[in-house]
Amino acid sequence: MMWIWLVLLYGIIKGVREIVKKKALEKDSTIGVLFLYTLLAFVMVLPDAKNAMGLEPKYYFFIGMKSFVIFLAWIFSFKAIRKMPISLYGVLDLSRVLFATLLGVIVLQEALGVFQVIGLVFVSTGLLLLKYKPGHGTGKEVRNGQPAQAADKERVDVKIVLMAFASCLFNAVSGLLDKILMKDINSSQLQFWYLLFLVCFYFFFILVTRTKIQFFHVLKNYWVWILSLLIVVADRVLFLANGMDGSRVTVMTLLKQAGCIVTILAGRFLFREKNTGHKLFCAAVIIAGIVIGVM
Repeated sequence: MMWIWLVLLYGIIKGVREIVKKKALEKDSTIGVLFLYTLLAFVMVLPDAKNAMGLEPKYYFFIGMKSFVIFLAWIFSFKAIRKMPISLYGVLDLSRVLFATLLGVIVLQEALGVFQVIGLVFVSTGLLLLKYKPGHGTGKEVRNGQPAQAADKERVDVKIVLMAFASCLFNAVSGLLDKILMKDINSSQLQFWYLLFLVCFYFFFILVTRTKIQFFHVLKNYWVWILSLLIVVADRVLFLANGMDGSRVTVMTLLKQAGCIVTILAGRFLFREKNTGHKLFCAAVIIAGIVIGVM
């Protein structure tokens, strides 16, 4: 079951990647970071271009579709990460489990066993519990001389939360397309072409919207370089797992979420965010669902 270990590795890298995104966005604009890190990632896979040729025309269309979905997902996720605590984003990101499971059942007709159903119930419960923070609800608590709600810096606008959920939905669609495409093409082909299309999409977006980016300033942002390396490694690991016999979208999606613990701990120790215990409890419920789901 090598694909299980590969997906777990992907999950951990994914958690680290969210932290690096947050750091990169502290220095530069959303579109600037997105364009540069995607471009750098594409440059990193150029040496493997010789293994990416020879696709049938129809696959360019489907890879282009995947790239457009990721183009939207990343815009939403980067805007959400910039505006909300990284630990909160990490837990909200677990909602993609629900979207991906639904897509796996409907599109790929994957059967859900009893353990998978129970696992999803736990995941849903943990996600819902996130809404109920300790010390909230009466409106009378006081922190540092201020009402708890006023002092709570983790209040996030509903639009930002919806962006996070939209990102999860689009990422789930991308995962489904990965599974379908990897039946007929190899990881080098998928990674090369999807990054190329992605660079083009962001470039056209910058031209159409006339967005100004400080190219050389972003280029000096070392977090962008780290982010580019992480996406190349993570994607290759995930594509390899998708191409292995026996891998399932529903189970893989559960395993990917192991990185949420990374983001919660980073939120506490790197960004000094609050309510860590409550988030860990919610994550524990979700992780329990993940463990049950893969039994």
